[in-house]
Amino acid sequence: MSDAAPALELDDIQSGVLRPRPSPYAATYILLRIDDRRDGREFLRRLGGVITAVRPPKPVERDTSVSVALTYEGLKALGVPQTSLDSFTWEFRQGMRARATALGDVGESAPEHWETPFGTNDIHVVLIGLAPDVAKLEAALASGRAAFEDLPGVVPVWRQDCHAPPDHKEPFGFRDGISHPAIEGSGIPGDNPFDPPLKAGELVLGYRDEIGALPPAPVPEILGRNGTYVAFRKLRQKVAEFRRYVRANAADAADEELVAAKMMGRWRSGAPLALCPLHDDPELGADPTRHNAFMFRADDATGYSTPPGSHIRRSNPRDADVAGVVRLHRMVRRGTAYGPLLPEGVLEDDGEDRGLMFAFVGAHLKRQFEFVQSEWINGGEFLGLGDARDPVTGSNEDGDASFSFPRRPLPRKLRNLASFVVTRGGEYAFMPGLSALRWLSELTDEADG
Repeated sequence: MSDAAPALELDDIQSGVLRPRPSPYAATYILLRIDDRRDGREFLRRLGGVITAVRPPKPVERDTSVSVALTYEGLKALGVPQTSLDSFTWEFRQGMRARATALGDVGESAPEHWETPFGTNDIHVVLIGLAPDVAKLEAALASGRAAFEDLPGVVPVWRQDCHAPPDHKEPFGFRDGISHPAIEGSGIPGDNPFDPPLKAGELVLGYRDEIGALPPAPVPEILGRNGTYVAFRKLRQKVAEFRRYVRANAADAADEELVAAKMMGRWRSGAPLALCPLHDDPELGADPTRHNAFMFRADDATGYSTPPGSHIRRSNPRDADVAGVVRLHRMVRRGTAYGPLLPEGVLEDDGEDRGLMFAFVGAHLKRQFEFVQSEWINGGEFLGLGDARDPVTGSNEDGDASFSFPRRPLPRKLRNLASFVVTRGGEYAFMPGLSALRWLSELTDEADG
């Protein structure tokens, strides 16, 4: 019985925790501030009929959802009792601004350069809408807006519209949104047949994780169960600078594509170097049954196909021989492009803001998101690469960073890497279960003492 998949309470877990996103889709992130706790509680009460569960109680349009998450400051603004506030993880209570140095948010990415209201105490609620197209998204968001528009104590302070086109290309030109792990008991398949389902407790509080333990959860039990943590990040991509760097380090157009693929670990089509190391294969890249069906160590321990320091091998080493247990650092990553794409071939920045809105979902902020960001993206010791950082998303602020990839007879080395991705803001949030949402909405001022 102990080996049986847990019976996840799918009617209480928000859809955004477990369900993969449709293709294509549009998304919107709305940040709100709670100025009056009673209005805030009423807002959450109304949202109870808007938020989508993994298994909703009534028919809803497929692939359309609204999710909500609350920051530590938001929970305080609602009047959550101090004993409950103190039971949340230390990282969550500190907030992303306080964790900036550990996350590599320095230099141009430092909090003093973030967009307002990021890095302040004014972000209390994160409302996320998702739908196959803009019209359906706006219809879904209309219900979310109706829940607060007549409540003066709930104030929208920021909005970011995002999109994922049919080819799922992000601003650098690579297919994105490929890897989605299977979660035990969810009934939702992953996209790598060689990767066993993760224990539910890696993603959702109240269930056993990969080490057989229950992740630390806030109290009372109704507040923590079926919830999870989310790290939200707005990341601006320096597309023109990335293109110029690749061109300057390549012999010709074909070599440009190879250099870019080695840095990423995939060709632009999404085809992985692990399966086609010598040339792109757009048909493979577009095939969701094949483009993530691979591991590393068995066939490519040295990295002649997929360099050890490439982005996809750093962010998910799979079965690679690295320090630590890879599965303890897995999480769900969801990135959605924002801003207009820079036209093909343009090498000068046009001044437009473009990049990705990221949501990293997991039950363990420190050993999932923070570990991956600090040790795998902005470090290289786990791969025997010294202090080398991710060539695409790493914090290469000093300008003398390098990236090497195995090649016979000698490795090829790229020098003077820059930071091609800049943090424009971010925050930690807690995405409660629907029962917890009701509990929060029913708080009374008497509970404050």
